[in-house]
Amino acid sequence: MKERIYGMKKIIVTGCNGQLGRAINQELAGNTEISIVNTDVAELDITSVDEVLALVREVKPYAIINCAAHTAVDACETDLDNAYRINAIGPRNLGIAATETGAKLIHVSTDYVFDGKGTRPYVEFDTPNPQGAYGKTKLAGENMVKDFADRYMIFRTAWLYGDGRNFVKTMLRLAENGDKVRVVEDQVGSPTSARELARAITSQLFTDNYGLFHATCEGNCSWADFAREIFRLAGRDTYVEGITSAEFAAKAPRPAYSILENYMLKLTGGYQFADWHDALDYYMKAQ
Repeated sequence: MKERIYGMKKIIVTGCNGQLGRAINQELAGNTEISIVNTDVAELDITSVDEVLALVREVKPYAIINCAAHTAVDACETDLDNAYRINAIGPRNLGIAATETGAKLIHVSTDYVFDGKGTRPYVEFDTPNPQGAYGKTKLAGENMVKDFADRYMIFRTAWLYGDGRNFVKTMLRLAENGDKVRVVEDQVGSPTSARELARAITSQLFTDNYGLFHATCEGNCSWADFAREIFRLAGRDTYVEGITSAEFAAKAPRPAYSILENYMLKLTGGYQFADWHDALDYYMKAQ
C-alpha cells in the first residue's frame, strides 16, 4: 500500500560513495518530493550511537537507507571486531535512531548469510547458516535491525556491480593485459546491477511493505559464465578458463550456491527485477 506523501521528505543515505549509494542517488535524483542527506565515513561514523542519534535527530528523516558495510570478505576474517562494528553495531545504531524519530530503516544484506550448499534458490523463509566472518557479521546486522527498528525493510542481494570497483571492471582490466583469464566456475549466483537494486529499493520506499526481501536480478550463472558474457558484450575474444574454488584459494569461504529467489517481492506485489543479461547490457552501454 502506498503512503500519502505531504511536503518534502528527507532521506539519509549512508555509504553514499559506494556502488549502491551512488545508484540510489541517481534513482532518486528527479524526485522533487525528496531531499537526500548523503553521508559516508567522513560525515558519519555509523558505529557511534551518539553520532548517529545526533544526525538523525537534526535531520528528522522520512527514511534512512543504509548502504554502508564492511564488504571485504577476506579482510573480515582477520578484522572481525571492525566487521562487527560496521556490519552489526552500525545497523543497531541506525535502528535505534530510526525508532526514536519515526523513520523507516532500509538495510542491505547479502547471500553470504546462507551456507551455499543449497540445491534450489534460497527464499526468505529459509534458515541462514553463514560460514565465514562476513556472513556472520551481516546476519548479526539483520538481527540488530529486526530488534531495534520499528519499521524496516531488509534487502538481501548478491554479486553486485555498479559505479565503483567491481567484477565487470576487473575482468575488462585483466583482458587488457592478456588473452586469457582464469575464473571460478563452481560457484553460481545472480549478477545484480546496483541500478536494478536501487530501483527495487525505491519502488518500496513509499510503501508499508515492511520485512525481509531477496533482491537480485533474474536468472543465474557461474562467475566464469558471467565473465564470458562481459567479454561478449565488450566485443573481446578473451578466453575464459574455468577453475575450481580450491584453485582460486580465497582466505574466506565463498558460497558455492548463491541463487536467491525474490519470493517476498513476488508474494507482496510482484515487483520484478530485470534478467541479469539485460541489466549487464544496460550497464556496459552506459559506461
